[in-house]
Amino acid sequence: MYWTLELASKLEDAPWPATRDELLDYANRSGAPLEVIENLQEMEDEGEIYESIEDLWPDYPSKEDFFFNEEEY
Repeated sequence: MYWTLELASKLEDAPWPATRDELLDYANRSGAPLEVIENLQEMEDEGEIYESIEDLWPDYPSKEDFFFNEEEY
């Protein structure tokens, strides 16, 4: 299983919090790339509820990581 920024961004608008099965359903319905679906299928399904993309990929960059000041625009 591997995540890239491009792959993880496909789940950004997922209905959080969500289980693995709900994320798989969302990925299938939204037309996510096969790699996203494979990554989700490789996760162990212990009935865990994921609160955000950071629960799947802790290194997912946040808005603060881009040093973008929205107030300037």
